[in-house]
Amino acid sequence: MPFDPDLPAQVEEADERNWRLLRNIRYQARERPFLAEAGMCTDFASVPRVFVWLLPRYGRYTRAAIVHDHLWRQEVPNRALTLKDADGIFRRASRELGVPFLQRWVMWAAVRWGGVMKGGLRQISWWIDLPRVLLVSVLVAPIVLPPALLVGIGYGAFVVVESVLWLVLLVGKVLGRLLRVERPDKVVNPPKVSWKL
Repeated sequence: MPFDPDLPAQVEEADERNWRLLRNIRYQARERPFLAEAGMCTDFASVPRVFVWLLPRYGRYTRAAIVHDHLWRQEVPNRALTLKDADGIFRRASRELGVPFLQRWVMWAAVRWGGVMKGGLRQISWWIDLPRVLLVSVLVAPIVLPPALLVGIGYGAFVVVESVLWLVLLVGKVLGRLLRVERPDKVVNPPKVSWKL
């Protein structure tokens, strides 16, 4: 088995975006094993909010995403792997976990695009992958972008409405204190805007 143990990941909530691994996940790649150690934090698959309807942050590929987080956070900075190698291992591990063909290639293209933010454009390997990344991106764009645009508009509208309501509640709270109205003090939580879950 490529994953040892061949069991679901065990995690606990670390903060509002990250989870802490409770048990090691060892992945045997072609050339060597990689170990995502217990205690490591992960955000699972780093999927922008507007695409979560298509690719949730966790699923059949969760262990591959955790190993990929380890590779990007430990192996790449230590120069043990390139971003290209880390992303290729993610795609292979996803295949071994039974992730369907198109889904794993879309996720691979997404992490290759994400690699641009990590300095991928400075690596020749990114440019070598560019034709495949563009092919996948062009093929799925007509399917993925219209719903993502609608989700983005809906989320933006929700944020506006939530912000207006927050302001109304805050003003009501302040007025209640000024007018010395007797009622339990309620916490008015400010809205948090994030395009990433």
